[in-house]
Amino acid sequence: MPSRYKTVSFLSDFGTRDEFVGVVHSVLHNIAPQIDVIDITHGIPAHDVRAGSLALARSVEYLCPGIVLAVVDPGVGTERKKIAVEVGEGESVLIGPDNGLLAPAVAMVGGPKRVIELTNLDFQLNGPSTTFDGRDVFAPAAAHLVNGVDITELGEVIDPNGLVPALIPVSYLDGETLHTEVLWIDQYGNIQLNIGPEDLPQDELQIKIDDQIYSVDRVTAFEQISDGGLGFIVNSTGLVEIAALRSSAANELRASVGDSIQIVRTSRDSGISTPVVLQPKKENS
Repeated sequence: MPSRYKTVSFLSDFGTRDEFVGVVHSVLHNIAPQIDVIDITHGIPAHDVRAGSLALARSVEYLCPGIVLAVVDPGVGTERKKIAVEVGEGESVLIGPDNGLLAPAVAMVGGPKRVIELTNLDFQLNGPSTTFDGRDVFAPAAAHLVNGVDITELGEVIDPNGLVPALIPVSYLDGETLHTEVLWIDQYGNIQLNIGPEDLPQDELQIKIDDQIYSVDRVTAFEQISDGGLGFIVNSTGLVEIAALRSSAANELRASVGDSIQIVRTSRDSGISTPVVLQPKKENS
């Protein structure tokens, strides 16, 4: 059976210490020896569906046409659905758990064309385990598609409007205060916010942390940030992040994923300093 798919782009929270990634690679190649596998990342924090969904959404527009295999699945073995989502004109299929992991990426590429619940055991591995669907369900489905199996053979067609949405925070304006949230901190310590450049006030901005006030430059390159200062920059995903010059803004501000940052408009004529205030996360009681 001829296939239009050659590439599997693979994302997970499996890490690289254990054998999980290598086993999934081997299952893919055992079923479809001609397959090309691209590892997007396996460094998603364990069980962090939101982090996985954001990483996938940041990546999906740049991935090769083909199969996207995404596994961040704390609900493995439960009633959550195992799905394959065809997008575009069928040039790509996203495979993984229906727990919010796939939904943002699917939306980024125009929404679902068809959604299949992976129920056909003929295209799954037989075994006693219910804890490794990446190996037993998702990888075989991807490999069989590469071999030319039609997506409808993998299971039942289900309503594409029923995909579980991701829990992505939305910024909001309260008077003169723009409430944002730290979505992600990359390995450089850059702090990605859930706003675009159009959301930022046009006034000069400052950040106040522990009674310390920091000016924040608007820059288009990291090297434009003043030595020891901070800058607002539009990152590669089109969102605003806070960066420091050759150091970690997250360390400077003691920021963590999920922290709330309030951005307040500053009037240049008033002489009043209006800060961006980092609010620490509340601990569960």
